[in-house]
Amino acid sequence: MTVSDFLTRDELVALNRRSDARAWWAFAVNWGLIAGAFALAIAWPNPLTIVVAVLVIGGRQLGLGILVHDCAHHALFSGTRMNETVGQWLAGHPMNISLPAYRTYHLAHHRHAGTPKDPDIGFVAAYPVTRASLRRKLWRDVSGQTGLRDLRMMLARFRLAQNWPWVAFHCALAGGLAALGAWWAYGLWWAAWLFVYPAVMRLRQIGEHGVALDRSQLDPRLNTATTLVSWWERLLIAPNHVNWHLEHHLAGGVPPYRLARMHRLLRARGFYDGFDAISRGYRDVVRRATV
Repeated sequence: MTVSDFLTRDELVALNRRSDARAWWAFAVNWGLIAGAFALAIAWPNPLTIVVAVLVIGGRQLGLGILVHDCAHHALFSGTRMNETVGQWLAGHPMNISLPAYRTYHLAHHRHAGTPKDPDIGFVAAYPVTRASLRRKLWRDVSGQTGLRDLRMMLARFRLAQNWPWVAFHCALAGGLAALGAWWAYGLWWAAWLFVYPAVMRLRQIGEHGVALDRSQLDPRLNTATTLVSWWERLLIAPNHVNWHLEHHLAGGVPPYRLARMHRLLRARGFYDGFDAISRGYRDVVRRATV
């Protein structure tokens, strides 16, 4: 089974067409939401706005990671250099992710999805799990235990010669907020990174492969899943079209902003018929991931 069994050559050409305008728009939306979240908390500092800001920033930290992912596939901008440069400096460095290193790791995931050679298999191999087990995992995420563990691992690998752009980003963020008289708002980035980002990252991983029907099979309808999401799930949990994950595994070069159209075409051609590979929101993901 290949994607060309269901889509025509002209459709595939159209789906694979990159748009620099839409790529820049993706970066503008992600950074705009982060800036807006900071502005909301600074302009009206109270518990509600701070919680909202932390939730939005955490979701967009995942969004920056997804932009690294898309640029690593060279699927966002029309040119290789733009994907490499913009993806690294405007998404990778703020999240302390090396785009070339991530590409090597991630392409191995695509080649070996669901098999013992899949570098991501450890994140989803145990699913489905009991509800109590999932509650414990999510509690570790939202209580900061997962974030602190990941921070310790990051700092253990830290080398100034390699990671100085990440340091520079944090100096610029802290300095800019201090110049605005809101030095305290710098803590919002770390609150999101420690208490929100791990949880949305986990939900994303479960929705992509944790609820797959049979991860041992090569057919993406069996080893991968797609999630249909609402507007607030797109905002907080599934940024930048990452919910169309089955479609992405079927054709990794298709830009993320064209995956929804690809899904509609495949659905009309019966591609998903007989395969329970589509979740309807993250509540459904959690239901499917637990026993």
